Parts: sequence; structure tokens; C-alpha cells
Amino acid sequence: MTGILVVNAYLKSEKFDVLHRYLTAAAGESGIELRLRTNEEMLFSEETADFVLFWDKDVNCARLLENRGMAVFNSARAIALCDDKAKTYLALEGTVPQPKTLTAPLSFGAADYTVFIEQAAAQLGLPLVYKECYGSFGEQVYLCRTVEEIKAHLSGKPFLLQEYIREAAGEDVRIEVVGGKVAAAMKRRNPADFRSNITNGGTAQPYEPTAQEAALAVQACETLGLDFGGVDILDGRLVCEVNSNAHIINLKNVTGIDVAPLIFEHLKKSL
Repeated sequence: MTGILVVNAYLKSEKFDVLHRYLTAAAGESGIELRLRTNEEMLFSEETADFVLFWDKDVNCARLLENRGMAVFNSARAIALCDDKAKTYLALEGTVPQPKTLTAPLSFGAADYTVFIEQAAAQLGLPLVYKECYGSFGEQVYLCRTVEEIKAHLSGKPFLLQEYIREAAGEDVRIEVVGGKVAAAMKRRNPADFRSNITNGGTAQPYEPTAQEAALAVQACETLGLDFGGVDILDGRLVCEVNSNAHIINLKNVTGIDVAPLIFEHLKKSL
């Protein structure tokens, strides 16, 4: 069996190189020849394979490969829903519990959001969490204690405002789901920041999710159409974010569970 691992041409660092080598090696151990290609290369290539492992957020490229008849994991639709936090929230609304959230109305460039922000602050309470719709590793996520702080983060980019869950300050549970089943989980803590991300200085330990947490993670991935994904849960009861290509090496280092072989076995069964 052959596959193509598609990664971003413009993300170049040792962190990503290590991940790409790890995935390629894990595929080989599963009997799969996995060829590394960038999203840029695939735009001009007619190369095909039994499947594409799309470890990027270039939704247009993923859709292009689907249009060429290739099986893409995760699908372009699932990646798009996870990449935009507003789309994630709306897709999951009414399916799993989430923090109260208001997605900012569309504007074309810089706009005066004063009325929206004041009404959101009154409804959600202060402090609240400001999130740009696009971003990873806890970046572009801010805890705002006043209306003026919220305004200070406006950048012309799409954003949402979210209820601050005080009980979960600096702490969450990351659950990796593969093929509709919980594969591994870790609890992340950061006493110095309301964001628990390891990239921001958080620490993690192995964790056995409760039945409720496991059910929430599986339901979130199913609703979003993910074959595999990382689900962040707050206070044991609220889905905060869902990642279509979570950094599974951190999970392996913390839990000792290697998720990559599980992903490749699931892909083989799905073809």
C-alpha cells in the first residue's frame, strides 16, 4: 500500500521535521510506503497513491486532491470545520456542550465592533476569552478583563468571544480519537497561564478520561467527520476545541501510547 503525506511547504522547523519523519517511519512499520510531499508540490503533480494523509490545513489543496479521486484523511470538509474555530463551534452546537460563544459578525476589513463587544460582554460576562478564528498552539487566544482589552486585540481578522470557564483555568484534557474510539488522553496544566498548551509552558500527565469525556470526544469527531482528531475538554464537561492534525508526538511522550500505528491501521481498514 502507498500513501502521500502532505505537509505545508512554508512551515520549516525541526519540530515539524521530526513529526514528518515519525509519521513516515510509523507508516513503514505498518507496511505502507508513505511519500513526503508539500502542498505546493501537489498543486503541480499528477502523483497518485492509495491514500493521502493530509497533515496540513490547506483546505483548497485537500479538496483539489479529492477532486482528483484520491482518498484524503482527514477530509477537506473536516479540516475546514476544525481550522476555523467559529465553524467548529457552529458545527457542534446542539450536539455537544461547549462554552457559551458568540461569533463576531462579518466585516470587510477594520470595523467598529463596539456595540457587538459591549453586548457580548454583558451576555458572556467578564473576563471572557477572545479567539481569532484561525490559530494553533494557543496563539491568538487572550483572556480579556475589560471591553477595552477586547478592543485592543482587534486585528481585522475573524474572531469569536467565549465564556471564561473559571473552573478550568490553565487546565484541560486532550483526548485523541482514532476511528471512533479513544486512543489516548492526557491532562494538561499551566499554573502561569489560563491556556494549558504545552507550547505555552504547560505540563502534561497521562490521563484516563471519564465516560462522559470519552463520549464527548467521540461525538465531536463524528460530528465533524474526523477519522482522527484531538479534542480539548474543559472541566470534564465542555468541548473547547478540536484539532484535525494534533501534535501526536507530545501525546506519545506523555502517555507512552503511539497513536500513529492506530491511524495507519484505521486508514487501511477504511480503503
